[in-house]
Amino acid sequence: MSDTPANNQGKVSVPVTPEDPTTFAYKESFGNSGLIITNIDNLFNWSRLSSLFPMTFGIACCAIEFMSTGTAPYDMDRLGMVPRATPRQSDVMIVAGTVTFKMADRIRRLYEQMAEPRYVISMGSCSNCGGPYWQHGYHVVKGVDRIIPVDIYVPGCPPRPEALIGGIIKLHEKISSESLLKADS
Repeated sequence: MSDTPANNQGKVSVPVTPEDPTTFAYKESFGNSGLIITNIDNLFNWSRLSSLFPMTFGIACCAIEFMSTGTAPYDMDRLGMVPRATPRQSDVMIVAGTVTFKMADRIRRLYEQMAEPRYVISMGSCSNCGGPYWQHGYHVVKGVDRIIPVDIYVPGCPPRPEALIGGIIKLHEKISSESLLKADS
């Protein structure tokens, strides 16, 4: 007895749950080879969120937590993230640490050198709002969002690697809901 109905002549339709935004709308297999039918937005979003390349730089103590996110217990690679050493190969900037006014111009320059679409994760209290230094230090920027646009904020001082992974998953959700083909209005 065959698993396929006689009227489909070897085609099997597999329904996909609509709750998961990363899955495709319809899958159909033909014999031994597979065919996936989807729209181009879902395909682009799936490929972009499966290969995010964060820039490897750290400013202060949050950078140590960022580095530990790539170690074996947390394994950032399973999320499709491979750190890159140049902004021209990166599409995610993780600002980890205290941003001073002297460093602000360099962060802006690195951000402008990144290819589109580019995303920013602000990691830690110091990059989110200046941390404990902004009240008594004239040299601290009161949030990296005053320099570059921020997509995801990760709170904590310093935030644990689990919190950064949670921020990366939030970024995945944001990317999967975007449309590259529709113009922003």
